[in-house]
Amino acid sequence: MEYDNTNRGNLFKNDKKEEEKHPDLNGSVNVGGTDYWISAWKKTSKAGTPFYSLSVRPKQEQVRQSSQPTRKAKIDDLDDFF
Repeated sequence: MEYDNTNRGNLFKNDKKEEEKHPDLNGSVNVGGTDYWISAWKKTSKAGTPFYSLSVRPKQEQVRQSSQPTRKAKIDDLDDFF
């Protein structure tokens, strides 16, 4: 029997964090049958209460972007525009 992950997710410590803007935690979540990447940052409110700020993005968005070939333009390539 396959486990149903609908409306469930997970977060893990981001061991690759190199800059302050990188998330403290990342993982994935399924909402209503759609998979999302989730990132979290540890923050503190003005009142001093700790909380997590969250960001989600569809997993399909990441796949679509990575499936497109990347190419650095050469100076010679710009000659076509002049």
